[in-house]
Order: sequence, then C-alpha cells, then structure tokens
Amino acid sequence: MTIPSGTKLGRYEIRSKIGAGGMGEVYLGLDTELDRKVALKILPAELAGRGDRMRRFTQEAKAAAALNHPNIAHVYEIGESHGLNFIAMEFIDGQTLRQCIHRREIDLKKLLRYLQHVAEGLAQAHGAGIVHRDLKPDNIMITRAGHVKVLDFGLAKLIDPQDYTAGKSEVASPSEIATALMQQQSTPGAVMGTVGYMSPEQAQGKTSEIGPRSDIFSFGCILFEALTGRKPFVGKDAIDTLNKIIREEAPPLSEVSANTPNHLQRIVRRCLAKDPEDRYQTIKDVAIELRDLRHELAGSAEIDTTVSPGSVGLTAALRPGSTSNVPPSPRSSAEYIVSGITQHKLAAALGLLVLIAGAVAVGLYLHARSSEAAIESIAVLPFQNRSTEPDADYLSDGLAESLIYRLSQLPKLRVSPTSSVLIYKNKEIDPIKVGNQLGVNAVLSGRIVQRGDSLTISAELVDVRYNKILWGEQYERKVSDLLATQREIAREIVDKLKLKVSAEEKGLAKHYTESNEAYQLYLKGRFYWNKRTPEGLHKAINYFQQAIDQDPNFALAYSGLADTYALLGGPEAGGDMAPNEVLPKAKAAALKALEIDASLAEPHVALAHAMYFYDRDWTSAEREFKKAIELNPNYSVAHQWYAIYLTVVRRTPEALAEIKRAQQLDPLSLSINAWLGRILALSGQPDQAIEQLRRTVDMDPNFFLGYYRLGYVYEEKGDYDAAISQFMQVLKLPGGKVLGMTALAHVYAVVGKRAEAQKLLDELLLLSRQQYVAPGLIATIYVALDDKNKALAWLEEADKAHDLNVLRIKIDPRFASLRSDPRFNDLVRRIGIP
Repeated sequence: MTIPSGTKLGRYEIRSKIGAGGMGEVYLGLDTELDRKVALKILPAELAGRGDRMRRFTQEAKAAAALNHPNIAHVYEIGESHGLNFIAMEFIDGQTLRQCIHRREIDLKKLLRYLQHVAEGLAQAHGAGIVHRDLKPDNIMITRAGHVKVLDFGLAKLIDPQDYTAGKSEVASPSEIATALMQQQSTPGAVMGTVGYMSPEQAQGKTSEIGPRSDIFSFGCILFEALTGRKPFVGKDAIDTLNKIIREEAPPLSEVSANTPNHLQRIVRRCLAKDPEDRYQTIKDVAIELRDLRHELAGSAEIDTTVSPGSVGLTAALRPGSTSNVPPSPRSSAEYIVSGITQHKLAAALGLLVLIAGAVAVGLYLHARSSEAAIESIAVLPFQNRSTEPDADYLSDGLAESLIYRLSQLPKLRVSPTSSVLIYKNKEIDPIKVGNQLGVNAVLSGRIVQRGDSLTISAELVDVRYNKILWGEQYERKVSDLLATQREIAREIVDKLKLKVSAEEKGLAKHYTESNEAYQLYLKGRFYWNKRTPEGLHKAINYFQQAIDQDPNFALAYSGLADTYALLGGPEAGGDMAPNEVLPKAKAAALKALEIDASLAEPHVALAHAMYFYDRDWTSAEREFKKAIELNPNYSVAHQWYAIYLTVVRRTPEALAEIKRAQQLDPLSLSINAWLGRILALSGQPDQAIEQLRRTVDMDPNFFLGYYRLGYVYEEKGDYDAAISQFMQVLKLPGGKVLGMTALAHVYAVVGKRAEAQKLLDELLLLSRQQYVAPGLIATIYVALDDKNKALAWLEEADKAHDLNVLRIKIDPRFASLRSDPRFNDLVRRIGIP
C-alpha cells in the first residue's frame, strides 16, 4: 500500500514513493524541523508483527545509527508513527558503484580512491563491532560530489567474541547449499548476503564464523569486478555459483591480461582466500594498500589511465581534462535501497580494457617496487614503563618524545606526532593495527625498566606493510647514559629504515645538551606539558627552568618554556594566566632558543604567537610562521597555529587549507580536529563543521573543547537547545568550568533566560577576583544581555590584558550588535587587525 504524499510520520512528511524491496518500502521525505530531504525506509504494518522481520528491521537501524564516518550513510533515527515503523536516513543523490564501473568512463586512480574509501568506512564499522554481511556494488553510492557512501546495514550483525568459537567444520554438500538457498528465498535472513558476493562461510551458512573477514571477501569480489567487468564466481545458476564460491578459486587476473601486475593480483587473491585466516587481518590493511597505489599513480602523469567501454587502447599521454566527469542520470540512496538493481552483463572486451588500463598505469609503480622499499613514515609509541620506580613515567614517555623529535628532523620521513601516539600509552598494542590506524609504514615500540640507577631498554621496529621485524635490540645502561642511548637508538633506526642522512641533516646526531641531568629535567617538562592541564603546565615550567639552570645553552628547554607560556595564556588550551603576563615570557624564551639554535622550528611558532597576540605585529608574526614551516614542513602545530592566525586576519580559505594540512600530519590531535570544525564553520560550512566536531568528541568524550566548539556552531545555526546541551557537557568536564559558564550564560541571555544568565554572570565575576577569567568572554554575556556599555568596558579590559578573544571581535558573531557603535570601531582601529 502506497502512503499518500503529505502524510506526516512524526517530524517527517512523505513526498513520494521511490519503490519497494524485501525489507519494506522507501519514500522520499522532508524533515520539517531541519528542512532537509531524507530517505524513509518503512516496514509495512502487516509485517511489523512478525518477530523475525521486526528484529532485523530494528537491528539494521541500530547498527547503522551507531556508525559515524564520512563514507557511511548516516541514519538519523528509528521511529514509529500511525502504526508504521520507519528509519530516517541520509538522502544521497548520485549513482551506485555498479553504475559507476559498468556504465561510464572511469579513471583508475579515481576508482581506487572510491574503493579505498569504501574500505575505510568498513574499517570504522568493524572497529565498532559491526559486520555488513551484504557488501556489493549496489550497496555503495557515489555522490554528485564524488564521495563514497556505504549503505544498507540491514544484514549487519553485532560481533560477539563467541562467534569465533564454533561453527561447522565440514564443507557443505551441494544439497545442503540448495537447501540453504531455498531457505533464503522463503525465509528472509536464513542465508544472509547476495549470491556472487558471499564469503565461503556465508555460502555454507556458518553463521558463527561470519565476521569482518567475510566483508573482506565480499570486498575482493567487488575489486575483481571493478578491474575485469565480471564477477569472480559465476555459475550456471545460483546454486552452482555458491558451489564455486566454496570450492573453486577465482580466475587469476592474468587470465584476462597476461600483463596484470603481480601486486594487484596479490591484493585480490588475498581478499578472496577461502580460509578467513589467509585473508587480510583487517579491511584497513586493504585500504592502505589501495592508498599506496593511488599515491604512486599520482606521480605517473605520463600515463592515461582512463578506461571507456568500446575503446581499443590507452592514450600514450595523459591529457588534462581528457576524462569525462559528467555523471549519468544520478540515483538516490533511497532508490538504490529498494531497486534490486538488475545485474548488468558487459562484453568481455570491457573487462579486458579495464584490466589493461590498471596494468599499464600501475606497472611503472610496481616494476621497481619490492619488499625492501624504503620506509617513508613511522610512529614511535610511548615506551611501556615496567619499572617499580614511582616516578619513571617521564623516562618511558620522554624517550619516545625524544626519538620523535630527532626523527622528525629528517625531511624524507613523516613521523606521527606525540599527540597521535599518546593514546596508546599503557595499552597492549598490535603494531599492525596501530600502523593501519596511523597510516604509517613502520612502528617502533619498546619497554623500559628502571631499577635504581640501572635501565633496561628494549625496542622493536616493525614494517607493518609486510608484518616484518626490521630491527630489535636491548640496552643495559645507567640512567646517566640515557642521553647517549637515545642518540644510539635513533641512529640504528635510521640505518634500518634505509634513509640516507646527508651532512646537512644534522638533527639526528645533534647534541642539544651534554648534561644528562638537564636532559632528564627536560623530559619531565615535556611529560607534564603533554598533559595540557593548568597543573601540568605549571609543573612543566618548573622542570624546563631547572633544565635551563643545569645547562643555560639548552635550546630545547627554552623552546619548551616558550610553548608552555603560550598555552598558559590561552583559556581554550588549558591556560589560567593573563596573556599580558605570560606572552612576553613566551616571546623571551623563544628568542633565547633561536639565539642558541636558529634551526629549530618550534620556537618560531611560539614567537609568532606572541608577536600577533601581544605585540600586534602581524607582518612579523606571519614571517615567523612561514619560517617554522620552511624549517619543518611536517610540524603540525606550525600549520595549526598559522591557521588560527589566518582566521583572525580573515583569510579563511587559507586557514582551512592550513588546518587540513595539520590534520593530515596529526590526524588524532584533538585540538587540531576541534579547530578544523571551527574553521569549517567560519567558512560557511556549518553542517560539515558539526560532523567534524561530532567525530572529535567521539575520539575522546572527555575533551571539553570539542563540546564547546560544537555548541558554538549549534548556537550560530539557531539550534539553542542543542547548544545548551553541549555547553552543559563542557561544564561537567575537568578544565571546562570557565568556558562552560560563559557559553551557557551567553546562550541563556540570547533565548531570554535572563535570570539564569545573570546568575552565571555573577558567579563568573566573583571567580574573576580569585583567578584569571578572560574579559572578552564576560563581554559576550553583556552583549547578549543588551548592556552595550558594560560589554564595551569589558572589551577594553580584554584589550589591556591582551586577551586572545579581543582579536577575534571582527569574526565573532557574538559581537555583531556592537559593530555600529563608534567605540567598538575605535577599539578595532587601535588593535590594528589587518
């Protein structure tokens, strides 16, 4: 029964029916509250009473709604209205991957990008304990903008560790396969999956063995089809196809083309292994392999990898604009869900040409590649502290920090920053999984044991691409030898990474200090600096200063001091001191560090920060940022803080590019991810900002700045209830008290809850007599209370204190009502914002 247009299901209004499928009907709908299109999947009322169907329907919604990834279609909610059960999900305009690979010209690099993103989305699902179990080209959408979305977790199954403890050991007979297929046709869910893309364990009905590697097998089927134009397992009927999946190997890609690269064959062959243990360990491994192929292809501009049906060869030279980007008639995700798309049969010539294109384009890359390829990226994990000494954490963390710093001086090596690897502290880790998560070629891990003055340091370097130990060593040293030991380990790592260190690349062997006491004090300073709490920052200052007392020429200690003072002057970064008190100290420490060693990148960043926030010297600040990036292009903080500067001077497109570069270098940095969300909002992309900030708080639910920025975007969109909810969360978390109180007071005043706003304001004014509270934040509350005189008075106080918020008054919408006041414009003129 078709539901009439205009019917209301809660907040959703039916617009049109798109079709019907095995699990219900799908309609195009309108979310009347958020004014957006949605796809509504509805289970017919006459079937809602069937327990098995209802369980599957609810399971689909819960499984998909639990996922939050840009390559997975988002489920908004599951609901019931007028006796109808429905799922509201993201509406996607575009085409299925099947249409993409079977109907149009397609560039091999683009195809690999699509498949890489599919694998990354599945990796997120698997990490959340969810297996898709019905992966096929029809379940993957390509949007008009060229983004991939995996849909329909209707057959998804929450992973239970017990699922791997049992299962049939025998291979199913043809009669058993036929019985299973008949059950599937008569009972939804008996054999879950789609014939032609099932894994062997699915085809045999071994439900207890169906896990993430079943999806890897299905992914291999898709990859095979994308390269050849045909499925890897095709029988005369469905039963024969299932039999081939269970018993026969997929045809070698070389049967289609004798020149198929071995590496590409290996990826497909490993995905399609009959035994799950012989497949890739995780789908993330596959994503990394595809990403590496894409990056190598990007450097092969002389080869045209465009393949089109009916073509008879490859163009010898890649011509800009030669590949058609005009999509066919797009289809929505909702159309896809119910369409049961007919399998298209292509001519064998198409499959041959697709494979030849891949062979030629990838050939240049694979010809020179071997298992001894140089390592281009590495993660140094915090060493495990196995000591009985109560204060030895600084040694285990500090040794890793020092190795990261030294290795990051090598321009040909990308090193995961400390902020990315600290999440693995005190955890039992699998180097392969860590390497996949961080996107690096190699992982260094180790243990450290201190007994009095004796140290035992064990280290192991693993090439995660081939699960191969490159190097391992154990050192028996004295604590007093720690500095020399750290240099020794760094030299051995570089040797095993097959890096050529030129005479100019002196960071590796540089002696920043000869004082082991100063070095240990510096490690303690960095240990507390990394905690990013007011208490930790104050302890860091103490240790850095002690290190300087031991060695007045220790440039890194001055650099650490500059970084710490810079953070203490920023309330959003955990600081609790007035900027006009600490920023001059940050500047002095940075200048001293550069006086000792001008080659350090870090002090240039702290210096630039002080130059524009305190000196209001905009030109010199930008020069220092650029110098830092020139000295160390892989220093993520330089790109992040430069991006913040660019937002202040209203060069938002440049700011967005810089913060994205910072995120590429340090993808797990909470601060960088939060700032990416803020800059997306400033760029006029609030929905993308919200999505980014939701991901950020998912990374660490205790990161108050993520909730603060998320609430800020909701407030700018006018969703005040959502904003209040986020700000309440800020208030509950350690370090978020002042930001949470000021944000809540402002939004309460905006929505007319003046009593609540005034109460919070009174508490803040009392608190400001006991500790530093940013005057610019208090000014925002008075603006919302429509008390312009007091708002401007507090902005003057913010200017005197060099409050970081006062520099943002031209871009902060909370001050919009003051911009017609001459006193406000006079303040802007005196600040001198470019």
